[in-house]
Amino acid sequence: MTNNKNNKYRDLFLGLLFDAVGMLSFSVLGIGEFSDVVWAPVSFWLMTRMYKGTAGKAAGMVSLVEELIPGTDFIPSFTLMWLYTYVISGSKLDKVITKK
Repeated sequence: MTNNKNNKYRDLFLGLLFDAVGMLSFSVLGIGEFSDVVWAPVSFWLMTRMYKGTAGKAAGMVSLVEELIPGTDFIPSFTLMWLYTYVISGSKLDKVITKK
């Protein structure tokens, strides 16, 4: 359980960091959209490594598209996936585990 709790907070920290990196293009005038073209596939890859399975692949695709569409960098896709994994789905998982 401790390892899962450590992973939970590690994933939260990394998600916040990666969302911040994705939002950096707002602060760099002139090269912001170019940096999104570079960051989009990286964010896809990172998302699929942090969150396995179909949910990770779907979140990776959302992150990829979100980074490629101009003006959507403010969406914290990594943090939203963390919330889905550890708060929304995690609460259901905890109920299933405690019933066994």
